[in-house]
Amino acid sequence: MSAATVLRRVAAVRTPDGALLHAVVDGSDEAPVTLVLAHGWTLAQAAWDDVAELLAPRIAGGGLRLIRYDQRGHGRSTWGRYADDVSDLTIDQLGDDLGALLDELAPTGPVVLAGHSMGGMTIMCLAAARPELFGDRVRGVALVSTSAGDLAPAGETVAERLQLKLAPGMVTVALGAARALERMRQLLPPSHPRHRELVRELLYGADATDEMVLAGAEIMHASTVRAFAAFYPALGAHDKRAELHALRRVPVEILVGDSDKLTPQRHSRHLAEALPDARLHLVERSGHMLTQERPRPVTDAIERLLAAATAHRAAA
Repeated sequence: MSAATVLRRVAAVRTPDGALLHAVVDGSDEAPVTLVLAHGWTLAQAAWDDVAELLAPRIAGGGLRLIRYDQRGHGRSTWGRYADDVSDLTIDQLGDDLGALLDELAPTGPVVLAGHSMGGMTIMCLAAARPELFGDRVRGVALVSTSAGDLAPAGETVAERLQLKLAPGMVTVALGAARALERMRQLLPPSHPRHRELVRELLYGADATDEMVLAGAEIMHASTVRAFAAFYPALGAHDKRAELHALRRVPVEILVGDSDKLTPQRHSRHLAEALPDARLHLVERSGHMLTQERPRPVTDAIERLLAAATAHRAAA
């Protein structure tokens, strides 16, 4: 996105517990609608760069204000009260963070929210905690490669039961040995073919280019072992399947790749069942990283939400 054509500023939003959320705001404060993008686990706001690039003409034309931010403990954002102990860290906390960011950076005017993976869960937590925002301030939501719950292993197989039994201890070990593990990670950087092979297998679909995989691997590699370990149990505990009522008040677009391994399409289908007016899009030959792999359909969905948000405002 060109700094010559788009007004940009960097903000640090302080949460009630003292965390600093690093945010980038593109566009005029006078724009008719604000879009806020929330990224996923062990990623950063850069995971939305391809979508932001497609939205650049609208931002430059004054029709959109865009906010991207790093989730707590990711990118340039700090940990706040979890700096020394992450034992009670939850995705609900991320929902509270998103609310604080809206209060600070978008206190008035219509807002559209888009969340990828853990970012989508963040939006669900905000909707559960502050339902009054939805239908009034928040006018649309895009949920990309995400889930309302049921992410923990079911314990139906020996492997799953072992994973459930060992997971808490594994997290404790990872946190305690974070520095050593970080040093080990440097031995297998994103430039290493094996690193990219693993990332491709887990996160990407059949049509992903080598450039996409490398870019995603570099974003994740910049995250920390602590972020990986701290949020792992929080993701497993996330369950908002019975608390999605506020999202029924606004247009919702749900997107998922047909070969997503982290949040398989059944999770998006469950969301669509809970939100019967939502639009569900199954994107072919795509994995978990839709914002990189298929930024055009993601952007198209967001554009529909932006159009509806501004039409609602004009009608009001």
